[in-house]
Amino acid sequence: MLNNLINKFKIVISDPSLRNKILFTLFILVLFRVGTSIPVPGVDKLRLAEFFSGNQLFGLLNVFSGGGLSNLSIMMLGVGPYITATIIMQLLTMIFPKLKELYHEEGEAGRKKFNQYARLATVPLAMLQGFALLSLLARQGVLMDITLFGQLVNVVIITAGSVLLTWLGELMSEHGIGNGVSVLIFAGIVASIPSLAGQLLFTFDASQAPVYLAVLIASIVIIAGVVLVTEAERPIPVSYAKRVRGNKIYGGVSTYIPLRVNQAGVIPIIFALSLLLFPQMIAGALSKTGNEIVQTLSGIMLYFVTNPWVSSIFYFVLVFAFTYFYTAVTFDPEAISTNLQKSGAFVPGIRPGRPTAFHINKILTRITFVGAMFLGFIAVLPMIMKGITGIAAFAIGGTALLIVVSVVLDVVKKVEAQVSMRDYE
Repeated sequence: MLNNLINKFKIVISDPSLRNKILFTLFILVLFRVGTSIPVPGVDKLRLAEFFSGNQLFGLLNVFSGGGLSNLSIMMLGVGPYITATIIMQLLTMIFPKLKELYHEEGEAGRKKFNQYARLATVPLAMLQGFALLSLLARQGVLMDITLFGQLVNVVIITAGSVLLTWLGELMSEHGIGNGVSVLIFAGIVASIPSLAGQLLFTFDASQAPVYLAVLIASIVIIAGVVLVTEAERPIPVSYAKRVRGNKIYGGVSTYIPLRVNQAGVIPIIFALSLLLFPQMIAGALSKTGNEIVQTLSGIMLYFVTNPWVSSIFYFVLVFAFTYFYTAVTFDPEAISTNLQKSGAFVPGIRPGRPTAFHINKILTRITFVGAMFLGFIAVLPMIMKGITGIAAFAIGGTALLIVVSVVLDVVKKVEAQVSMRDYE
């Protein structure tokens, strides 16, 4: 195994095309890290650190911003608005048949046009999200003596930063290695590891050594579970009917449709996180009003979104529900059944058409239950770890772990594909 890794490393170094892709990816990552270190004007760093230390939901949002939110950088929104725009566009395919046809039936050209619509929707979403976040942070005293004009300038700056980061991510996908958006989030997570490790060493207590050991063992088990569920598939066997043309027989081969256990990825977690943050922003705004009834309602709302156990339960339920919802949006058994029937393929023992669609949907519903439970557990893992150990540094989310493992597996597969292509040539 070691010799195999060494040989692949030599191939990567000696192959100019693959080497250039890796260097281009590293160059984009350097630009990204430089951008996340440039703060917007008027930030009180002490108040900002206090705010993030007492708010786990914003800590999770910081994961998806690539670490730029923790210091209010010009790229504090990360690629979040683009991801949100893509999700909204996919949801709209359920309402507008033309969008569904564009996304599912018009091939690569339709996908490009669909992605262009998502890019256009990114700008207003980034402005709206940026204004809401800056307003909330200004009320918390994180931004010092900022005027309305200054706040609008900051909104323009961070919107431009988000659009620039989205463009860099797409450049990385086209000319680099891996999915650019995922790699940028991955880079932000990895960049936070040294500071978390330093925090653990600085607060290390010899009397808590068994706790640290138990967390280490649990982390290894969780990583193994993440890899297992991320790679897990349920194959549905498919056979092609034999066709006779002249003296030759075509078809008659068998293959399978791979249904992934975690079909939705981390999208349901992003969805649920956005919904949990929205009431907190609304409650924070209402708490400043002079009406006693409104203040009481905002206090009740803040209790539900800031209480760790209550918010964890809501978080788990939302992730579980959105996993089913997003899987239903992105995977269409009817379309799969129609395509199989058109190509002369069938599932052994199942009639073509609607019975095949019902069979695929039944299997998908069962395996999605496992994926939804898994994503729900991963989402609330930081709250569980912090609640059990009482150590804030252990609140590194399973979400971050899921992203890291998924990105590493994807990059490894793409490097291996490039190496295999080189060997074939």
